[in-house]
Amino acid sequence: MTTVADRVLDGPHGPLRVRTYVPAAPAAAGLVWAHGGGFAHGDLDMPEADGVARAFAELGIAVVSVDYRLAPAFRYPVAREEVAFAYAWAAASDLTTGPWALGGASAGANLATGATLKTLHAGGETPPLLVLAYPTLHPVQPAPDDALRAALDAEPDADRFGPDVVSAMYENYLGAPVSTADVYAAPGLASAAELAGFPPTIMINDEVDELRVSGEAFAEILRAARVDVDCSTEPGTQHGHLNRPEEGAAQPSIERFAARILALASPDPRPTRTTPTTRAPQSLSADATTP
Repeated sequence: MTTVADRVLDGPHGPLRVRTYVPAAPAAAGLVWAHGGGFAHGDLDMPEADGVARAFAELGIAVVSVDYRLAPAFRYPVAREEVAFAYAWAAASDLTTGPWALGGASAGANLATGATLKTLHAGGETPPLLVLAYPTLHPVQPAPDDALRAALDAEPDADRFGPDVVSAMYENYLGAPVSTADVYAAPGLASAAELAGFPPTIMINDEVDELRVSGEAFAEILRAARVDVDCSTEPGTQHGHLNRPEEGAAQPSIERFAARILALASPDPRPTRTTPTTRAPQSLSADATTP
């Protein structure tokens, strides 16, 4: 049975709440996870946070889910710095003796990517694996191709992330025009040279989702930088499928992510490809529960 605990860390911007999920058997590896919500919404109880973390824990992975501060009350780079801090805390913890991956969904995937890129450029130790679910990485993203545009037109409820929406989302996060975004706020702007040395990355995008363009464009730049990247699409999904476990597509994605995370703990941690489809931080308090 998974042991769940709410903890409050002495974070870089004040108290930072995280929720830890520790499997009954010793965890082989860990994952620090950031939920999505357009930088402005979301919490530790949403399915994309709590449900995802429990699913990973059931597969033998310890999870630290981060309750980062939200815009507009807290602007960039607060959330990114809190995700980076939580990763450092987890890596120094005793929740698992294995390696720790870093990841997130949608805006949370942006935070994980930006935190990793900032650490890389600062000469720090980066995670051995990035785990990205339908990330947003461009404040002004490329236009969808004809096939995706037709799919979005056929499913109007999926057509939620046009240029104006995405631009407004980033401006709310930045507290400034999108033209001011640096590569740590919008990692999709990074060049191949700036991504040299970036860690292996697994990315699963949604099929009928304009943000898929952002994820796929970033994957291409990673390949140009000779980064190992596994970029696939979960068939039949709209944006945010991990937040809708009742639709059935969440578990296959989590299992593919988990296979890569658990491979980090193997004696030969070389990347395992999945088959593509179309100051040590301190804890201030802990409140453990075992649901």
